[in-house]
Amino acid sequence: MTIARSRTALRAFGLALLAATATVSLSGAWARSAPTRSASERPLYKDPAQPVDRRVEDLLQRMTLEEKVGQMISIWEHKDKIQNARGDFSPAAASRTFPNGLGQISRPSDRRGVKAENAPGSNGAAGAAAGVANRTAREAAEYANAAQRWAIEKTRLGIPLLMHEEALHGYVARGATSFPQSIGLASTWDPALVERIFSVASREMRAAGANLALAPVVDVARDPRWGRIEETYGEDPYLVGTIGLAAIRGFQGSTLPLARDKVFVTLKHLTGHGQPENGTNVGPADISERNLRTNFFPPFERAVKELPVMSVMASYNEIDGIPSHSSKWLLTDVLRGEWGFKGAVVSDYFAIRELITRHKMTDDPKVAAEMAIKAGVDAETPDGEAYVHLPELVRKGIVPQSLIDDSVRRILTMKFQAGLFENPYVDVASADARTATPDAIALAREAARKAMVLLKNDKNVLPLDAGALKRVAVLGTHARDTPIGGYSDVPRHVVSVLEGIQKEGQGRFQVDYAEAVRITRSRSWSADPVDLVPAEENRRLIAEAVETAKKADVVVMVLGDNEQTSREAWADAHLGDRASIDMIGQQEELAKAIFALGKPTVVLLLNGRPLSVNYLAENAPALIEGWYLGQETGNAVADILFGRASPGGKLPVSIARNVGQLPIYYNHKPTARRGYLFDQTSPLYPFGYGLSYTSFTMSAPRLADASVKMGRDVRVRVDVTNTGRRQGDEVVQLYVRDDEASVTRPVKELKRFERVTLKPGERRTVTFDLKPDDLAFWNREMKKVVEPGTFTISAGPNSVDLKSARLTVVD
Repeated sequence: MTIARSRTALRAFGLALLAATATVSLSGAWARSAPTRSASERPLYKDPAQPVDRRVEDLLQRMTLEEKVGQMISIWEHKDKIQNARGDFSPAAASRTFPNGLGQISRPSDRRGVKAENAPGSNGAAGAAAGVANRTAREAAEYANAAQRWAIEKTRLGIPLLMHEEALHGYVARGATSFPQSIGLASTWDPALVERIFSVASREMRAAGANLALAPVVDVARDPRWGRIEETYGEDPYLVGTIGLAAIRGFQGSTLPLARDKVFVTLKHLTGHGQPENGTNVGPADISERNLRTNFFPPFERAVKELPVMSVMASYNEIDGIPSHSSKWLLTDVLRGEWGFKGAVVSDYFAIRELITRHKMTDDPKVAAEMAIKAGVDAETPDGEAYVHLPELVRKGIVPQSLIDDSVRRILTMKFQAGLFENPYVDVASADARTATPDAIALAREAARKAMVLLKNDKNVLPLDAGALKRVAVLGTHARDTPIGGYSDVPRHVVSVLEGIQKEGQGRFQVDYAEAVRITRSRSWSADPVDLVPAEENRRLIAEAVETAKKADVVVMVLGDNEQTSREAWADAHLGDRASIDMIGQQEELAKAIFALGKPTVVLLLNGRPLSVNYLAENAPALIEGWYLGQETGNAVADILFGRASPGGKLPVSIARNVGQLPIYYNHKPTARRGYLFDQTSPLYPFGYGLSYTSFTMSAPRLADASVKMGRDVRVRVDVTNTGRRQGDEVVQLYVRDDEASVTRPVKELKRFERVTLKPGERRTVTFDLKPDDLAFWNREMKKVVEPGTFTISAGPNSVDLKSARLTVVD
């Protein structure tokens, strides 16, 4: 999903298309075809005591074709057609543009369609129009209420609007709480924490008038060159699915209708998005059906089958020559037919257009609309460009009326299940007060602590003893100017690493700062150009940093990436994927100069993609992978550095030694990783890896039954003991290997995990129940089966250091 893709010829295409077709195609004389009703008749669809399906059918049969298609489109780039010059919603303008109603508004929190001279100055936030800042929570609530009032009071049938927003790692809006980026949330291996986080995000969204989140991303990511890997929960389908389910429960709960502080989710992106050809965004996904079903489908399938998910977004990429937005097999046969999905499929931003501009399948938006609706795409976002032609296509017999009715049923069902017909408005007065509350900020700090992964800690450099220090040097441009990742707005306050350490040092030790090295001129995620800082300039900064570090007892150095060096590549002029996974610029030069001083040095990585930090892994006394930690970065880093908390995060991805090892995911086939001349096949750091300030022992798994009949559960117990002197967290990870099968199977697959907190000397037994499906695979006939035979059940603190037991499954 992208929210700022309009700086190229794509914008011209959309502007011309909308101007030429929107009013003409969707303006029909509804009176000619609307059913005749008594003026005194109370419509059944307005009766909240009626079942949702009856309300939907009653409303549907009252609607004209144009009104139905109106429910299938959105508006974003062209909000100037529904608002005045200041950006206030205009009922009169909306009625002129959409006389038959409208399905949803894309991102009501941004000011698309407003000129810079008529709005607050830009803060560089995601989705912000050029030179314009996004709305506050109160302003967004006012806008949403005005739009809902128009939809309910000024359209013939009074159908309320869906209002969708981005919420990748918190609500993407001005002043909202920013949590660690998705890959950091996955590093917590803590589903309960993730559920709490997205409960806060949904609360903030609903307070501002939104009711649909374009999140979570449940793509399995298997290529760190891809700039969007930071948006994912990692490389493993079970971990991605489990964290994804937690996010869904946080956003919308486990039952319908939605509570007043919940929003619908949109699962993104079905599918194959996370392993594009040559690592570039939207590249073809050359993935076999068995691989899709084994690795890429499971997070989506689990979510659809276990929770009342009502919205799924198709992916930009193609699979086997068929773009997802035109794939009936993917969106109808599998998603609806096999998995039983009852909700709506929404297009990714401009993805139906891209059947023309990028996939080169046609040059006609009417043909693109036909492809998408017949594949199973119910709604077009962010603007109605192709779907405005649907009435014409229906009247010509090209698109069956039944497809339109089916799509609108699903969209209307969402609106009824959200309670919008009865409660369309939000409390404007409380919107700001319900945003970035003290409990939300405390949760952001907890999440940032739990997201950090300790990769190295030679000679117990960490934790630092504040009482023994006189002077600390903090180095790195992003120690002060804190990156928080893509799909972010500007929080009320971001605590930098420098600020966090300065607070820690008050009255105890002095903190000196040096910028040390600059990566890019800007870290604006939405800006197209990425200008690297010249080496000569950085070498001057490095020399200054060395002089600062010479006076210190301890050095804390912040390295990594920022929002420009790893991001979504949404246009040819806006790239974000990389051919290298090394650190950019002169950062390694800085590290060499500082390590040469022989000072105790802690390196903190803030980054979106896994980096091949070979030199740091070998030479840094202490190394922490922080990813992007959100608005409480500095406070959480201080908590970890000075021992108020022990790091317990684990890697949700394997970290490669170099780009030549890719792909490097842990659950490979037996014939992979045979060997290289002059190099290794093992990763620099394996999936599931992470250290602590304390030590743990873990037993081999104990099976309640060493032999079970087909179809029976298997209970597995693992003992874990804190053998150190500090309280700490460990993640017990359970893996399965099918020892013999009729098709080749991965060397191991994660099937269960649990993060536990143990006091010094404390021992706990963790119990897992493996289900038959955990032993199943797709056989030669592409049927999911469990075959009799032996299985290796392994447990450990990561995917490498494992102890095993043998399970036999018999007929």
